[in-house]
Amino acid sequence: MITTNRDRLMLAISIVMAAIYLFPLYWMYITALKSGSEMFATPPSFWPASPQWGTYAYVWESRDMGRYLWNSLVIALGSMALITLLGVGCAYVLARYRNVWVDIGLFLILMLQVLPASLMITPIFVGFSQIGMLNYPRLAVIIAVAAKSMPFFVILVRATFMSVPQELEEAALVDGNSRVGAFFNIVLPLARNGILVSAILIFMQAFGEFVYSKSMIQAVDLQPASVGLNSFMGPNTNEWNNIMAYATMYVTPILAIFVLLQRRIVSGLTSGALK
Repeated sequence: MITTNRDRLMLAISIVMAAIYLFPLYWMYITALKSGSEMFATPPSFWPASPQWGTYAYVWESRDMGRYLWNSLVIALGSMALITLLGVGCAYVLARYRNVWVDIGLFLILMLQVLPASLMITPIFVGFSQIGMLNYPRLAVIIAVAAKSMPFFVILVRATFMSVPQELEEAALVDGNSRVGAFFNIVLPLARNGILVSAILIFMQAFGEFVYSKSMIQAVDLQPASVGLNSFMGPNTNEWNNIMAYATMYVTPILAIFVLLQRRIVSGLTSGALK
């Protein structure tokens, strides 16, 4: 009886916390459907009397939303691919080889993780400007995002590699495989779930990147959706329904990815890749 009451209490607390967490999303979707007078009504309404569905079409066309989302997709996919390509090998080395230099490398990676993007943007911008990388602004942003997010990816994938028994590699070496062959044929297939989950998290993070894009991409045609959303802001901003409609179209794809893959994400973060 005590256990049942405790479970009910925990369920009630979870529902309340979920409602608090999800309310801003609900308010974003609802505000996008409100008319100008309803947005500033007192007290506010929790459902529009006459939903303005045409706001989405207006914002999509007037703001060229498709171009912004495409640029965000290019940056996110490019960052994910670069980080995955370079980070998998780094994570494997840190998981399998332990010496003082590896420990120093892991410490430096952990320190890089705590540095905010606002702190790194100035030296990266100056360095890229000197080598001419700013002539290719989207590539510059991809490299900058990769530098910032690489520690997060390496830490997650390292834990995945550590969950794969080293005895399997040793058995493969006895059977005649090289170290590289054992990695690609044995370790990598077992770790693919953790690598996939980490890559998805990197994609979601890079899709919303703002600081580097705002600083490095001056051409409007190449700016991602996060910078496009910022263009609404001004001293006399009052078109909150348009802002929320833009934000809705920007956020919904990421929410859909998370909802569809939530079980795989949770599984990859908690239990590793080994079944």
